[in-house]
Amino acid sequence: MLGQQRPIAYGVLFKDSTGETHEAYLKNSPNNEIIISAGALGSPQLLMLSGIGPSDHLQSLGIEMVMDQPLVGKNMVDNPMNAIYVPSPSPVELSLVQPVGITVFSSYIESISGYKYFICPPSGLLRSGFIAEKVAYPISTGYLKLINTDPAHNPEVTFNYFQEPQDLKTCVKGLKTIARVIQSESFSKFRYPDATFDSLLNETLQYLGINKSNRLGNYKISIEQFCKDTVMTIWHYHGGCQVGQVVDHDYRVLGVDALRVLDGSTFNSSPGTNPQATLLMLGRYMAVKIQQERLNMKEHVSM
Repeated sequence: MLGQQRPIAYGVLFKDSTGETHEAYLKNSPNNEIIISAGALGSPQLLMLSGIGPSDHLQSLGIEMVMDQPLVGKNMVDNPMNAIYVPSPSPVELSLVQPVGITVFSSYIESISGYKYFICPPSGLLRSGFIAEKVAYPISTGYLKLINTDPAHNPEVTFNYFQEPQDLKTCVKGLKTIARVIQSESFSKFRYPDATFDSLLNETLQYLGINKSNRLGNYKISIEQFCKDTVMTIWHYHGGCQVGQVVDHDYRVLGVDALRVLDGSTFNSSPGTNPQATLLMLGRYMAVKIQQERLNMKEHVSM
């Protein structure tokens, strides 16, 4: 980053697949700019490595400050997911994650069979599966920070799952919904007759390798504790470069010229379902808008 009054992005330093370092610079034109689309984890990391971020954090790593922006890497959010492992007396087909229901309290219920297997058995059938619930629109937030100045090293991310009691309540309601599904007549051929919800919670803990014996006293399963013990990501994280905080409504980085961020890191909230379609629409929308801006600028210059 260089500039007189305001910082301006002017190039990119990158490595190819062989590890060789290259430099690429923008041509001297008001139309040219750099667009960062490294995702909710990569974009805040790149801004910090470039000197845009919380000053105390960057200075502690010896990174030269370009602009103090304390909100870079803040308000990181992920949709927490929990699943129940269900051994089945009947064969079930291998499947990817399939949404099967959306509750009125913002929990997505999804089925997964063959989760552990990357290659389907010769019969094409398995004898177990998962029913998962995912908290949509969680209100718990976390943060991202650098471990060092090496861009090849992943940053440290804390999502603070279930920090807000409402998120934990949503998880509990979602798992209770799954319990009703498992105990239903329609599901009876996919569960063993002696299977109870508590026994399935125990089997899930065992399947995931979570040791209950390290708890003090007699361990009694609570759904709240199960939520905390078995929470996992479904890779739908967002935040860290949010609109109105780090970028404006045209996704330009506030206070820096010729630099935009365009990906899930800019979301203030994420759809309950997979955000891929939303991201594709955002990319298409902004590509058309940026192209029109460039055409308008050309017409203005030629007049």
